[in-house]
Amino acid sequence: MAGSAVSESENGDYVSSFARGLEVIRAFTRAKPSMTLSEVADRTDMHRAAARRFLLTLVREGYVETNGRYFRLRPKILELGFTALSSMDIWDVAQPVLNDLSEKLSESCFAAVLDGDSAVYVARAASRRVMNVGINVGSRVAAHAVSTGRVLLSGLGERELDDYLAGVKLAKFTPSTVTSKVKLRSIIEETRRQGWSIVDQELEAGLRAISVPIRDRSGTIKAALNVCCPSARVTPDEMRTRVLTELMDSAQRISLALP
Repeated sequence: MAGSAVSESENGDYVSSFARGLEVIRAFTRAKPSMTLSEVADRTDMHRAAARRFLLTLVREGYVETNGRYFRLRPKILELGFTALSSMDIWDVAQPVLNDLSEKLSESCFAAVLDGDSAVYVARAASRRVMNVGINVGSRVAAHAVSTGRVLLSGLGERELDDYLAGVKLAKFTPSTVTSKVKLRSIIEETRRQGWSIVDQELEAGLRAISVPIRDRSGTIKAALNVCCPSARVTPDEMRTRVLTELMDSAQRISLALP
C-alpha cells in the first residue's frame, strides 16, 4: 500500500482498532464477496480471534451477514459510501454529463477516484444496450490494471508515485496485464504526457476502456472519466478518435464547473 501507516505510538489520536475494522470491510471484494473467518483473517493479516471479533461486531451492527460459516457484506454498507458521495459536489455536476456521454456513445460511462492502490467507481451511467459492463458504484479495482487507475496515478507527484510502486503488488488478471513496475511507470508517464489512457483486456478478457482526467481549476486531477465496453464492439482506433473526442469534451465540461 502506498504511503506509511501511522502507528498509535506516533499519534495518540490514531485508533488502531478502528483502522483494523475498516481493513475487514475492505477485505470483501467483487472477486471475494463471501469469505470464511479464516479467509478474512488471512486477507487482513489478523489472528482469527481478532478477525472474529470485528466480523461479529459488524454482524451485530447490520453491515455484515453470516450463515455460520461464510460472511458477506450487507447492503447497509453502502450507506457509508453514499454519505461521502452526497457531500461531494463534483458528482452533482458529473452525473448529468455522464448521462449525456453514455447516450451519445451508447456505451457505459464511469467516474472513479484513487483510494490507495485501487480505483473506486463513484458515478455511473449505463447504456441501453443489452450487453453492459458489470461495474457498479462502489466497485473497487486494482489501479494498475485499469485506465481510470493509470490516469489517477499520473496525477501523483514523483514521491507519491515512487511510494505507490514500492509498495504495490501488481496482480496478473489476464495474460495482457502489465506486471512489470518499470513498464507500468513508463505507461503512467506516457499517460501524464498525452492526457489519456487506454487499457485493452488487462483486467478482464473482452473488456476495453479509455479514460481521461477530470481536473479542478488548479489543474489537479480530482477523478478520472471513463468509457468501458466489450472489445468486440469498439476497436482501439475508434477509442482514440470518436470516443476520445467525446470523452475529453465531457471531462472539460465537468472540470469547468468545479471550484
